[in-house]
Amino acid sequence: MNLSIRNLSKSFEGELVLDNLSLDVENVHAMAIIGSSGGGKTTLLRIIAGLEKPDSGSVFVNGKEIIFEESFLNEYRKTVGMVFQSFNLFPHLSANDNIVVPLTVVHKLDKKTASAKSRQLLEKFELLEHKNKIPSQLSGGQRQRVAIARALSIDPEFLLLDEPTSALDPSLTKSVIRTIETLRKENKDLILVTHEMAFAKEACDYFVFIKDGVIADYGDKQTFFSQKASKLLDEFLNA
Repeated sequence: MNLSIRNLSKSFEGELVLDNLSLDVENVHAMAIIGSSGGGKTTLLRIIAGLEKPDSGSVFVNGKEIIFEESFLNEYRKTVGMVFQSFNLFPHLSANDNIVVPLTVVHKLDKKTASAKSRQLLEKFELLEHKNKIPSQLSGGQRQRVAIARALSIDPEFLLLDEPTSALDPSLTKSVIRTIETLRKENKDLILVTHEMAFAKEACDYFVFIKDGVIADYGDKQTFFSQKASKLLDEFLNA
């Protein structure tokens, strides 16, 4: 995945969240965006997903510019797999239907094809026996895996994950890590926002540190966690 961001700024109710942020990343499969709460991580992820519009600046993904107009964004969002912190599953639908319904309604697949794709993904993530359960009948780790399966069902160009383990206990976090490791082995490009460094180190090979709306440090895993880390990053990692 190639990602290029130029002079990106975003404010909410007069508060500057992203401050003229720029970044160039090439040939990265799994990137983590880290930083303290309120630093702008999720806002940046939502802009890349086409769910937020910046006040200024530009974003290019794999050489293509994201045009922040609804006519473009409606089609662009269909190519992006987004996994939200709160899962965002439909509470009244089964695990199976949480995958099938978006495929048939939004992506216009016939039900037979959508059902086959759902079954394949649920089986892959060891969820097939839970396919008829609604979200309230599933554990947090199972709900997160259903959300990942749903995001993958559209065959996205890349996958975006917002704090995928924040609501999970350590044992469930391990199951999500295994899921992400599976995606990495399949060379599925992903960007994840997290504050859990142990998880990020296992899941990702490139890191971007955001502080107060700007990129304070970045680099591949080996460089990022070396003695060459900036003072700001060192303070964050050892806080």
